[in-house]
Amino acid sequence: MHALKRWRYGILAAIGRGGSVGVWQCPVALLLSIMTTRKKGSVVGEISASAQAMRPLIGFLEHEVQPMIVLDPDYNIVAANAAYQRQFAGDGTQYVGRKCYQVSHGYEVPCDKAGEHCPMQKARETLGSDRVLHVHHTPRGPEHVDVELRPIKGPDGAIMAFVERLATVKSASARASAGGLVGRSPAFNVAVEQLHRVAPSALPVLLQGESGTGKEVFARALHDASDRAAGPFVVVDCSGLSEALFESELFGYEKGAFTGAIARKPGLVETAQQGTLFLDEIGDVPLTMQVKLLRLIESRTFRRVGGLETHSADFRLVAATHKPLQQMVAQGTFRQDLLYRINAFPIHLPSLRERPDDIPLLAQSLLRRAVPQAHSLRIDSEALSRLCAYGWPGNIRELRNALERAMLFADDEVIRAKDLPPELTELQGRSVQPPVVHTSPLQRGQPAVMPDDAELRRLAREFAGTRKALAAHIGCSERTLYRRLSALGLASSK
Repeated sequence: MHALKRWRYGILAAIGRGGSVGVWQCPVALLLSIMTTRKKGSVVGEISASAQAMRPLIGFLEHEVQPMIVLDPDYNIVAANAAYQRQFAGDGTQYVGRKCYQVSHGYEVPCDKAGEHCPMQKARETLGSDRVLHVHHTPRGPEHVDVELRPIKGPDGAIMAFVERLATVKSASARASAGGLVGRSPAFNVAVEQLHRVAPSALPVLLQGESGTGKEVFARALHDASDRAAGPFVVVDCSGLSEALFESELFGYEKGAFTGAIARKPGLVETAQQGTLFLDEIGDVPLTMQVKLLRLIESRTFRRVGGLETHSADFRLVAATHKPLQQMVAQGTFRQDLLYRINAFPIHLPSLRERPDDIPLLAQSLLRRAVPQAHSLRIDSEALSRLCAYGWPGNIRELRNALERAMLFADDEVIRAKDLPPELTELQGRSVQPPVVHTSPLQRGQPAVMPDDAELRRLAREFAGTRKALAAHIGCSERTLYRRLSALGLASSK
C-alpha cells in the first residue's frame, strides 16, 4: 500500500511496499498555466481548449500506478490517469468535466451537503491534506475506497487545484459477498477505515464489541491486509483455556514436562511465527496467567513448559473482547499494564443496532455463505421488515442462525415472515425501508423506521431549507436522509 509522505514545492513523494521511493515532479507552474488560461464557458469546453497544456499533466499522472485525478476548486475533474479510467470510470464513460461527487457517488450536491465527509471541504478549511474512506460507485458496483486529497497552492498561497489519489479497500465489501467483512453504513465504515490505517503497521490492535459482532472475521481481514498476510493466522480461544492448560497451549511443552507429555509439542505462539496471533476473549485470561502474557508481549520471548531454552517470538498481536476491560482493571481482575500493551490501537466493532442499514446486505451475504445455491433464495418485503425492526441482541451470529432456520421452511425459495423465529414473527409488520438509529441519549440504540414517502414529503415542507434539522428530527444521518430525498426528487433542499 502506498502512503503519501510529503508534498512540498510541487514534488510528490510516495513510499512503496519495499521501501523504494519514487519521486515525480508536478510543477506548480504547469497547473497555474492550465488553471489560468482556460477559456470561459463550459467545463468540457475549457478542458478541450487547454488540451495541449493538459498533456504534460496527464503524463505526470501516468507515472503513478494508483488511480489519480486532478480537481479544480469547483469539484470538476480536469484530468485523470489510465488507472482511474480502468478502475472507476468504465469503458466509454465521460468523467473529465463532470463533478467528482456525481461520478463517485451519484449525488447532485457535494458530499458534505449529502451528509458525507468531504475531503475537499476539509482541505479548504485547514489548507492541508485530508484522507477519508468512502463508498464509491464503480463499474463493478459500490466499493470502499481510501481517498487521499492534497491541495496545490499557487505563488500567492491560494489553492488552485486538488490532486486526489484513490485506492480500493479490499478488506471489506460494500456488496453482498460470500466471505469477509460486508457493510457500508457509517458505523461500519469507521471501523473499516481504522483497519485500513493500522494494518500496515506493527501496532497491537484491540477489537472491542458485543458478542456476535464478527471480531474473528475482522481480525482475519486485518491480517490479510497486513504485511504478514502470507504468514499464519492463529486463533487462541482464551475463554476455552483453563489456567492449567493456558501455558502449555500458548507456549508448548517439552517431552516429559508432565504426565502424558510423551513428545515435544509447539505452542500457538510458535505456530504464529511471522504471522498474526489472535487472542479472542482476552478478558477471560486468568489473572495469574496475565503476567506471563505480558512478559511475552514485552520481551517477545517464551519458554516451553518443562524447557530451559528461551525462544524468540515474531507475531502481530490482535486481541478481542466483549468485556469492559477498564472496569475490570478497577475491580482488580485485569492487569492495567497488560491493558496498556494490548490497547495501542483500539477499534470498536458496531453492533447491528448501530448499523441497521446493513441488515439487508448482511442477510443476503449470510444466505450465500450458508448454502452455495442460496443465490436463488430471496427474502420478501415483510420478512425483511421484521429483520430490520428487530433489536438483534446476538448481533450477526443471531441473524445468521435466524436465516439458516428460515431457509428450512422456504419451500418455494422465498423466505417469508412466517418462516422467521418466533421472536421476530411476534413483531408487528413495519415498513420495508431499512431502519436507522436514533442518536439522542434517551433513544440511542433503539432502531426506528424511516417515515413513508407521504410523511417524508410533509416533513420536508415543514423543515424546508434545514435538512440537518430534519435528519435530527427523524433520527437518521444526513446521508441516509439525502438518499431518500433524492428518490423523491427533493434533494435540492439544504
